[in-house]
Amino acid sequence: MRAFKDKLAREGKLIDIEYEVSSNYEVAALCAKVEQKGAPILFHAVDGTHKVIMNVLGGRKTLAELLGVSPAQLVHFLANLSESGDHERSKVNIVKDSPTKEVVKAPNLGELPILTYFKGDSGAYITGGVVVAELDGVSNASFHRMLVLNKNRLAARLVPSRHLYNMHREALERGEYLKVGIAIGVDPLILLAAATRVPRGKEFEYASAFKKEPVELFKLDNGIAIPHAEIAFEGVIGEERAKEGPFLDITATYDEVRDEPVITLTKMYHRKDPIYHAILPSGREHRLLMGMPYEPSIFRAVERVARVRNVFLTEGGCCYLHAVVQIKKEKEGEPKNAIIAAFAAHPSLKHVIVVDTDINLFNPNEVEYAVATRVRWNEDIVLIPGVKGSSLDPSSQNGLTTKIGIDATKELGEAAKKYERVTSTST
Repeated sequence: MRAFKDKLAREGKLIDIEYEVSSNYEVAALCAKVEQKGAPILFHAVDGTHKVIMNVLGGRKTLAELLGVSPAQLVHFLANLSESGDHERSKVNIVKDSPTKEVVKAPNLGELPILTYFKGDSGAYITGGVVVAELDGVSNASFHRMLVLNKNRLAARLVPSRHLYNMHREALERGEYLKVGIAIGVDPLILLAAATRVPRGKEFEYASAFKKEPVELFKLDNGIAIPHAEIAFEGVIGEERAKEGPFLDITATYDEVRDEPVITLTKMYHRKDPIYHAILPSGREHRLLMGMPYEPSIFRAVERVARVRNVFLTEGGCCYLHAVVQIKKEKEGEPKNAIIAAFAAHPSLKHVIVVDTDINLFNPNEVEYAVATRVRWNEDIVLIPGVKGSSLDPSSQNGLTTKIGIDATKELGEAAKKYERVTSTST
C-alpha cells in the first residue's frame, strides 16, 4: 500500500489533508466530503501525528488502472480470471522477514488512530483489516468489521455460512481456539482478492493473478502467514462473545446489534511510521469492495443461459442490491433465464434489469429509457415473493423479501424495427 500511495503522490492523484484532525467523526466527515473525487485521501495528522489513508480503491477507474484494463472491461477481466484457472498456477512466496516487523510489541489498540465514524456507532471500528485464519493447513483471508472493546480485544462480525464463520465453528467443535492474523494497510489488489468470493485458501493465489507476480507472505509468531502490511496483529478467536453494533453498513442504515465472537490479540507488529488504512462505511471503497466481486459471479452465471455482454451493480442500489445485465438476445425467454441466474449467483440481489447491447448499462438514464419503451408490465416481469434477501436491506422482514426482475429488451424479428432509436448522430 505504501508503494501505491507513493506512486499516486508522484502522479498528483493523492488528496493530502495535512492539518490536524480527530479520529472521532472528523476524519470520516472529511472523507465523505471529498471521496466523490475518486482519489485516495491521506490524512497526515490524525490525533496529532498519526497517518490515515482512505478511499484507496474508491472507484472503478482506480481499480481498472491497477489491473491494466478499461473500466468497462473490469467484469470481463475478473470473470475470465476466475474461470481460466490462472490463479491455480499463481504462486505465493513465504518469506522470512517483513517491514511489518520493524516494531513488535504487546498489543495496544489505543496507540492507533482507529476511527469512530458516526454518532450512532457503538464505538471505534477497524474496517480495513484483512483477517487471515488457518485450519487443517487451509487458510482464508476476508474482511470483517471489528469493534474495539479494549486495548487487546475486538468483537468481529462473522457472517453465518461464510468461510471464517465456518472455520471458527469447526475449531470450537474440536475444543480449539482459531488462530488468526490481522493485516491493515496491504497492497490494494490483496484487498480486492480478500473481498472476492473464491474457494477457501485461494485468496492470495487470486491476488498473485491480479498482480501477475507472486504475492509475498510472512509468518507471524503464531504461525499464520499474512501479506506485508503497515500494521498487523496476531490473536485467537475463542468462545467469548460480545455485543457488536450498531454500525452503519453498505445501505447507509444501521445494522442490528448481535452477539459476535471476540478476537483476543496477543501481539502487535507495525512499521516505524505506520499508515493506518480505514474504509468509510457505505463509502465508495466499501461499496466497490463489497459489491463488485459479485459482478463476475453474475456474469458467469448468466453466461450459461444467454450471450452476456456486461454486468453492473448500480450506485443507486448501493452497488449491492440492484443489477443491470446486458445481453445479446437471440431467443425470446433468455432475459428471464438471465434474471433467475443473476439471483442465484448473488443471493442478496433484490432487483435485476436485463437490457440490450444498444443500452449503456452504466448510464441510469439509458436503463430507464429501456424500461420505459421496451417493457410490457403484464409480460416482462419476474416476481419472486417470500425469498431470503440481504440482512442489510432495511425493508426485509425476518430476512425475507420480494425480488423483481425486468426484461427491458426489444422484441426479436420484424417487431424489433419499431424500437430503433433515432439520435443526432444517426441523422
